[in-house]
Amino acid sequence: MRSTVKQAYKKINSFIFLFVVLSSVFAVALCVSGADQFPKPQGAINDFADVLSPEYQRSMESLSRDVLAKTGTSIVVATMKDIGGADAADYAVRLYEAWGIGKKGEDKGVLIFLALKERRIRIETGYGVEGILPDGKVGEILDRYVVPLLQKGDFGKGLSNAVIAVSTIIAADADVSLSKNATPSPPPERTGKRSLNPFSLIVLFVVLVLLLGTKGGRRMLPYILLAIMMGGGGRGGSGGGFGGFSGGFGGFGGGMSGGGGAGRGF
Repeated sequence: MRSTVKQAYKKINSFIFLFVVLSSVFAVALCVSGADQFPKPQGAINDFADVLSPEYQRSMESLSRDVLAKTGTSIVVATMKDIGGADAADYAVRLYEAWGIGKKGEDKGVLIFLALKERRIRIETGYGVEGILPDGKVGEILDRYVVPLLQKGDFGKGLSNAVIAVSTIIAADADVSLSKNATPSPPPERTGKRSLNPFSLIVLFVVLVLLLGTKGGRRMLPYILLAIMMGGGGRGGSGGGFGGFSGGFGGFGGGMSGGGGAGRGF
C-alpha cells in the first residue's frame, strides 16, 4: 500500500514539474514573440501610423541628427496605428529598450511615442536625461505644445513641437547651438496674440510712472519690461530649407529607459 502511495506521489510531482517547465517555456516564447512584433526602426522618425508629411519628417529628422551630433543624445519619434489596447506607457518602455535608443551605458535618449487608435502620446526618457527632463517638465511640454494640436488633428505640428521643445532643453543643457537650417520655427507660447486695450495701457503707464518715482521701482523696471515683452507674443524663429541626408541614424546603441517621462490622452 505504501509503495503504491509513493508511486502516486512521484507521478504527481513529475506532473507538477513538467507543468512548471512547460509554463516557463511558454512564457519565454510569449516574451520573445512579443519582442519580435516591434517593427525595426527606420531612423530618427518612424511614422508607422502614416500621420506625418514628408516635410515634417525631414525637418524633425534633421533636427534630431543635429542634436545627436552635438550632444550625443538620441531623439526618436515613433507613431503606431494600433497597439492592441496595450498600456501606452508600458509599450513605450518596451519599444525604447527593444530599439536600444541612445548609447549603452550613457542612456541619453528620448522616445516621443504616439498611439493613434488609443489616442495616447508619451515622451519616454532614458536614465541619462532624466535630470534635465524631469517628469513635470515633460508633462508641461505635452500640455503646452503638443496635446492641443493633436486634439485638432495636427499631428505634424504637434510632434514637431515635441521634438523642438526637447531639443531646445537638451541643447541648452549641453551649451551648444543648433544649426539654423536644421531647426523649424519654435512652438508659439500662445495660440493667439492679445492686444492691450486703452484702459490697460493707462494703468500700465501709471504703474510705470510710480515705479520711476522710487529707487526700488527703478531697479525692478528692466525686469518688468522684459517680462512684458516676453509675454506679449510668441517667440520667433528662422526657418530655412532642409536638405537631404545620407547614411543611417546612429542613435540606437543599446540604451535603456529609466521609466521616466509623461503621457497624455488626446
